[in-house]
Amino acid sequence: MDSNSSEDRDERPTGRTPLRRTADNALKIVVVGGFGVGKTTLVGAVSEIRPLNTEEIMTKAGEGIDDPTGAWGKRSTTVAFDFGRITLSASQVLYLFGAPGQARFWFLWDRLFNGALGAVVLVDTRRLEDSWYAIDRLEHHGTPFIVARNNFGEPTHTLEQVRAALDLPPEVPLVDCDARDRASGKQVLIELVRHLTARVEAERAGSPAAVPALPAVPVGAAPVLDVLEESTP
Repeated sequence: MDSNSSEDRDERPTGRTPLRRTADNALKIVVVGGFGVGKTTLVGAVSEIRPLNTEEIMTKAGEGIDDPTGAWGKRSTTVAFDFGRITLSASQVLYLFGAPGQARFWFLWDRLFNGALGAVVLVDTRRLEDSWYAIDRLEHHGTPFIVARNNFGEPTHTLEQVRAALDLPPEVPLVDCDARDRASGKQVLIELVRHLTARVEAERAGSPAAVPALPAVPVGAAPVLDVLEESTP
C-alpha cells in the first residue's frame, strides 16, 4: 500500500529563506484531518522554507491510544503542529499550520483556528470517519474550508461518493490531491482561496451586512491567489 507520509519522499527546500523585514501582514491557513492522512507532508511540500514540525517517534506507549489503521508503517507523528510559510509580497506572508491528527491533541485545534483565513480538511477515503470531527469543529467556528482527498494509490470511490459519505453541502469544494506533490498542494490552496473569494462576493451581493464575517478575505485573497497561480507549473 502506498503511503503519502513525510517519511517517504522529502522534497522540501533545504535552504534558508529569510523573512523580509517589511512583511507586516500575516495571513493564516490551517490544514486539519485525521491521523496519518498527510498533513505534515502537504505543509512541507508547499512551504518555501524547511517547515518547523513537532514530530516524535511513535512508541509502544501509544498502542491502544492512537489508531494506526490505514497508516501502517508510520513511524512518527505530529504532537503539536506543523508550520510552513509562503511569501506573497514585500509586506504580506502566508503562514501554514498543520494540526495534529490524534484525538488526544484535538484540544489544540480551536486555538489554531483563531484568526485563520480558511482551512483545508485532508481526508483518506480508507478512514473517512476520522474527518468528521474536523468538519464539525470548523463549522462550529464558522471557519470557511474545502475538503481535499489525498490519494493513496488509485482512488476507489468517486468524489461524489466521498461528498455523500461526508454529507458535504454542495457549496463546499471537494478536490483531489497528492500531498507529496508541490504543484498539487498549491492547487489545493488555490481552490481554498477561490472558495473564500466566491463566498465574500456572494455575501456582498446577497447581504451586505454579512461581509464583516470574513474581514480578511477581500484584502488577503487576491495576493494569495496571484502568487500561488504564478508559481504553480
